[in-house]
Amino acid sequence: MANYTYEQPVNIAENPKTPVYNERGEVVFIFQRYYSNGLKKRLDKIMDYRYFLIYNVYDSNENLICMCKKLSRKGRVYFEVYDYINENKYLVAYDKWKELVPDLLISDGNVQIKLDKEMEDWSKFIYNDSEIAKWKAELNDLFKIQLEVNDNSPVNNVGFYIAISQCVLFIGS
Repeated sequence: MANYTYEQPVNIAENPKTPVYNERGEVVFIFQRYYSNGLKKRLDKIMDYRYFLIYNVYDSNENLICMCKKLSRKGRVYFEVYDYINENKYLVAYDKWKELVPDLLISDGNVQIKLDKEMEDWSKFIYNDSEIAKWKAELNDLFKIQLEVNDNSPVNNVGFYIAISQCVLFIGS
């Protein structure tokens, strides 16, 4: 199991380039919220920074490895994830969306991963009834975030878990 940590500002209006560290304290990934233009950024401020939601994840050489974006169609909210390493596109959609904290399903048509979203504990990524990754945020002066990814995960791009966690778990819908 690989462990990663990073910090996020409490104010979601802040948009820093965020380094992600491995167990040895080395920067292995960088991510940042992305706006395609200034108008979207200004409109997003009016909408409480939750409408135009895109996160890009880069490797330590700043090559784009994954992107997650929020979409809304016909009153339904879902997310698209592009894994640039494995050249896959995933959809993240709410299952049982009428529940207070619904589960999420992540699928590329072949692989189906369930995301058990928890507000104050570990949110878990489940594949074939086994935990393949988990994510947790703790609030102090900043959000201190932990991500653990098992070696047996069907998606070996850690940027995939970072992008989904930032869009779905940290910002949400």
